[in-house]
Amino acid sequence: MDWYSAVFELIDMRSFSNLWFWIALAVVWSTTSHWIVGVPYDMVQRAERHGGEAEVDLEDMVRINCNRLLYIAGTAGLWLIGLGSAFLTSLAILGFLYRIEFAQAVFLLALPMSLVGFLSINTARVIRDRGLAGEALRKRMLRHRVHTQIVGMIAIFVTALWGMYQNLMIGALGG
Repeated sequence: MDWYSAVFELIDMRSFSNLWFWIALAVVWSTTSHWIVGVPYDMVQRAERHGGEAEVDLEDMVRINCNRLLYIAGTAGLWLIGLGSAFLTSLAILGFLYRIEFAQAVFLLALPMSLVGFLSINTARVIRDRGLAGEALRKRMLRHRVHTQIVGMIAIFVTALWGMYQNLMIGALGG
């Protein structure tokens, strides 16, 4: 067995039958629902339980990350939307028109993540514009986390359905 065969056996391009894809899907959504607007959710919980310095740390972290996100959206937002749209369109065409399973898998990861990106920018804008702090900030962060988890649950459900369909069709066709 040569090196090329070994690598492509480990990284199977048939994504939906590959355990690594499902592990990556779980890790992506777990990480995404933990980091809210770039702030780990345990900081929100710690601020709620202990207040004081933990609350100040949370507000500082949120302010820094909101300013960072809004700066990026303000300076490069249109370019990012254009390039992201072109990337998602390319993946959709390659995946669903030309039936490249790897492109389907990446599309089913990237599309919902782009929705979470838009949600994050909206949350950052609301936090900055309303000057949220304390309990109002924690509630907004919780709301954003719940919305992210809803997007994640729908994305995982759709991906699982599509993956099962793909695996059944490949099995029915004989490989």
